[in-house]
Amino acid sequence: MPRIRILQSVAGLDFSWAPGDVVEVDAAVAEAWADGERAELADDDGKENAGAEKAAARSRGGGRSRRAETRAE
Repeated sequence: MPRIRILQSVAGLDFSWAPGDVVEVDAAVAEAWADGERAELADDDGKENAGAEKAAARSRGGGRSRRAETRAE
């Protein structure tokens, strides 16, 4: 069975997935969900949290926050 890494939180009547979760699903579900925004196909390269970090960066706006501007008086 294909495995997908969840990028956005998803919940239903009998399941709940959080960003970073790797779940086994059938081929049709994997094809429908692995669109790069909701989930991605999970490869077994040992990077279990890579998807969660990517999803967190997207939810924060894509990167580090800007420095607060300071004014010299």
